[in-house]
Amino acid sequence: MQIIETERLILRPFREGDAADLFAYLRAPTASCFFSLKLADLTEAEIEVKKRALDEGSVAICLKQTGQVIGDLFGGGAGEDEEDGTTSVGWHLNPQFGGQGYAFEATRALLDHLFRAKGFRRIYAYVEDHNKPSQRLCEKLGMRREGVFIEFVSFTNDDAGNPIYENTMQYAILRREWMSGATATGQPLGISSAAGTDTSGRRV
Repeated sequence: MQIIETERLILRPFREGDAADLFAYLRAPTASCFFSLKLADLTEAEIEVKKRALDEGSVAICLKQTGQVIGDLFGGGAGEDEEDGTTSVGWHLNPQFGGQGYAFEATRALLDHLFRAKGFRRIYAYVEDHNKPSQRLCEKLGMRREGVFIEFVSFTNDDAGNPIYENTMQYAILRREWMSGATATGQPLGISSAAGTDTSGRRV
């Protein structure tokens, strides 16, 4: 993908040298959906960076001032439902950088890129029903909640080894909705924009 700049961030492909920053938040993932991505050491992180560097849909979120990788996005990779113009998106931020609006700023830029530059018709995201920050993020982006899948997926097992199933929400938005400006986020690609805040004043 092309490099995208926002007010405070640079979105770019993963590259050599990103392993330490990636390991910083994948050594002990806090969200259950990322448990399977846990990395044991820097060697594993280097291997993971090489894999992501070859994946068009894998995006590193970097601080513009320092170049540090503080999280990642995915969406719009090769083979992503090209026939009907649909793709899923997701985000994973280093918890040390939470609450500062970076997730919203990065994801808004990615959605704009996928709609305007890549021409996708519909974008959706899966969010666990207990993940309130990601639900707020989807709503701030103008995505609608389309449904709840009960006991949809399992990321962990209980003490007896039985899978623990989680309820998953699906959020989505159409290209025509984004382009209409109804979400107040469909700005032209590359234009800097300030991050938002939720009702408590805390950025997400």
